[in-house]
Amino acid sequence: MSEIELGSFPNNTSILFSYTTPVAGYDNIGAFRTEVYHSQTTTKHINKYLGNDKSLARNVSNEYIQGLLK
Repeated sequence: MSEIELGSFPNNTSILFSYTTPVAGYDNIGAFRTEVYHSQTTTKHINKYLGNDKSLARNVSNEYIQGLLK
């Protein structure tokens, strides 16, 4: 599990990677998580990363997350 930060204030975005797959993060709207189930371990990574925000995180497509990385 690792995180990268993209951009700078006020448009900073953070992306969580589980192994080599981007699966969750924060953008200028708030917390998000992939809508695709990958594995039990990846789900644990996402829940640990989002902490108290996990119930508030919106589900997004993998394409959305990939678009943030471009």
